[in-house]
Amino acid sequence: MSQVSTLIDVDKPLFDLSTFAGRFQYFAWMTDPRTVILSSDRLLEAKTMIERYRKGDQSPQVKPEEVHYNMKLYNSAFHPDSGELQNFCGRMSFQVPGGMLITGGMLAFYRTVPAVVLWQFINQSFNAVVNYTNRNANSPTSVTQLGVAYVSATTSALIAAIGCKNYWSKKASPLFQRFVPFTAVAAANFVNIPFMRQNEILNGIEVKNEDGVIVGQSRLAAIKGIGEVVISRIAMAAPGMLILPLIMERLEKVPAYRRIKWINAPFQTLMVGCFLCFMVPTACALFPQQCSLDTSTMRTFEPELYEEIEKKTGGNVPKRVYFNKGL
Repeated sequence: MSQVSTLIDVDKPLFDLSTFAGRFQYFAWMTDPRTVILSSDRLLEAKTMIERYRKGDQSPQVKPEEVHYNMKLYNSAFHPDSGELQNFCGRMSFQVPGGMLITGGMLAFYRTVPAVVLWQFINQSFNAVVNYTNRNANSPTSVTQLGVAYVSATTSALIAAIGCKNYWSKKASPLFQRFVPFTAVAAANFVNIPFMRQNEILNGIEVKNEDGVIVGQSRLAAIKGIGEVVISRIAMAAPGMLILPLIMERLEKVPAYRRIKWINAPFQTLMVGCFLCFMVPTACALFPQQCSLDTSTMRTFEPELYEEIEKKTGGNVPKRVYFNKGL
């Protein structure tokens, strides 16, 4: 038992992150909603164990399963770059329960403008917290920038939602009006995430060689990472917000269902949760967490940053550089 325990590398993923299947397993493991109710003290206890194991202080009495569970808690609740404990809404374990409550509300209450405004406001507030806590921690964002990102995303979501609602109420069938929430969510993601992480686009993010040594900065890396996050976020929401309206359009015509008037919002919330249990790890697994960028592309589009890498590496510029894209 002692030999097995001392061989545990807490920084080595338990799954093969170079494949989609491995990444799916990893994110399904990390976004387990059952861990969302754990206290901050329990999470800090997990961090303490991980830090102790990193230093080589590995107790032979601790079973590997317990170490792996603490790795799960650490990865789901602490920022991968800064190591800070994320706020409740920003933790990976809260993505399914938080997303199902908000998305269920948006899908159930879409018929009036005040309801659309309220739920888009709630959704963008939640997204702002998630985007901020899952940013690249090496690119600090000011309070002003946070405010601009939040207002811009909320405004774009409301314009998309109210505009589509008013247009489709006159030009399209009631079924199409059910897709108003998804239109708003997609539009807001294209605004919220780039604005929330604008410092990365303006100044670049740290890039590393294959040995993990920082060799410079890159704006292209930031743009690539943010673009992949936007695609992942929209893919995460799409099945529940596109398929569920089709189901509800038929279900609401069934007399037995229509007689139970209170069931609409709880039922849609539960169904969204079922979609998200599968789609959160699926969407997060679409792209590798540690992205790479060809330095020849940097030489073409950001030559000044490429020159800095040349100076820092003494002319031995790696063929590819690597960076954390965020979530």
